[in-house]
Amino acid sequence: LSRQAVQRAREAFQSGRTRPLEFRLQQLHALQRMITEKETEIATALKQDINRSQYDTPLLELIGIENEIKLAIDRMAQWAAPRPVEKNVLTISDEVYIQPEPLGVVLIIGAWNYPWALTLLPLVGAIAAGNAAVVKPSELSEYSSLLLRALLSRYLDKELYPVVTGGVAETQDLLRLRFDHVFFTGGSTTGKLVMEAAAQHLTPVTLELGGKSPCYIDKDCEIRVACRRITWGKFVNCGQTCIAPDYILCEPSIQSQVVDCIRLTLLEFYGADPKCSPDYGRIINQRHFNRIMSLMEGYTPVVGGQSDSSQCYIAPTVLKDVPPHSRLMQEEIFGPVLPIVTVSDMDDAIRFVNEREKPLALYIFCNDKKAVKRMIEETTSGGVTVNDVMMHYTLSSLPFGGVGHSGMGRYHGKHTFDQLSHQRACLIRSLKMESVNLARYPPQDRRRARRSRMALKLFIIFLTIVGHKYEVTYTHLIIF
Repeated sequence: LSRQAVQRAREAFQSGRTRPLEFRLQQLHALQRMITEKETEIATALKQDINRSQYDTPLLELIGIENEIKLAIDRMAQWAAPRPVEKNVLTISDEVYIQPEPLGVVLIIGAWNYPWALTLLPLVGAIAAGNAAVVKPSELSEYSSLLLRALLSRYLDKELYPVVTGGVAETQDLLRLRFDHVFFTGGSTTGKLVMEAAAQHLTPVTLELGGKSPCYIDKDCEIRVACRRITWGKFVNCGQTCIAPDYILCEPSIQSQVVDCIRLTLLEFYGADPKCSPDYGRIINQRHFNRIMSLMEGYTPVVGGQSDSSQCYIAPTVLKDVPPHSRLMQEEIFGPVLPIVTVSDMDDAIRFVNEREKPLALYIFCNDKKAVKRMIEETTSGGVTVNDVMMHYTLSSLPFGGVGHSGMGRYHGKHTFDQLSHQRACLIRSLKMESVNLARYPPQDRRRARRSRMALKLFIIFLTIVGHKYEVTYTHLIIF
């Protein structure tokens, strides 16, 4: 079935159906209509998958998808238009531009934690760029996966945008086939397998992975406000967010205050028993529940720690004085457990971050602009947000993606369009004025080379006088 779906998508793409911008706009409008008309069904599926609040679904996923679609509809003609570039002295009379072109058939492998946004946002860019796309939602978010398959086939072109459901075996079957780009969101272990499979066909990949995103709190900032924002970002979606703060770095002198502020904020957000709160989610399945519980072994929580295996429930949990080299600090937590690691100062925090894999996000809470600038300059991460968490993700003008172990490639807005397009270099010139080209043809001799170099220098002087912009390199002078 996978092979047939991919073959149909390739044939549909090769028919030229996606080339006209009008067709792409039609598909984007249909996708927009799907989100608007089926919001209730989508929210219900997410409630069944991860106990997501019906009020959180628009905020965390649907509004972002709608904004991406609107942006693509408004800007697609501009994104797809030829992009003129600077000429050099040798091409002054030529037409020179970059033409964005569709890559072909894209494979989009979605994730279970935000099964709509992390699948449909790449799809918006794929459609806008004129590609066909095979969509593989995560089997772990079962209800969302089945609903996505039913809805996409109803609203979009079935041949160009098929949905393939199933588990690991179906994903492996897809990865054995040839695609023109693979867009994967998930963990780094699976990301390596995806990249290895894509390499067999020399297929480029976008890997949106994760990692341990640090959150540094400076002792002189408004700690109450900082902890309120961190608490939201860490425990929304039950901690199952790739850019959630993974751990806190702070000085020992403020650790107790940080714990108290998080405790008060949790009480405000979820009440005395988060298990009864309609706003607090659940772990996706038993395997991940067991994994997170095992990470907490040996620690005494200062906040939370309660759990219920039958509901895959883990309370919002805070651990203090966590050793830097503990198992908890070796892998991404991806759950509602927040370790606090103490550092002596900002320099120590910078060293701590740089000794580890490059994170997907870095969060800095600090009022000193010079110190913030220094921390940004002396570390690296996929993205950075200062005095808040996760908000850089919401801006389509910023590229979202990792670096090193946290991923490769970028998307959102025009960045998705460019990521899923081939930037074709185009130069168009006339067959006239052949005498200009004589200097490059053999046979060559010293006298001819000297005359050509002098003519080129005079031409540059002339262009400078008349105000032409050009680019000439040493290589060009050698050629002439």
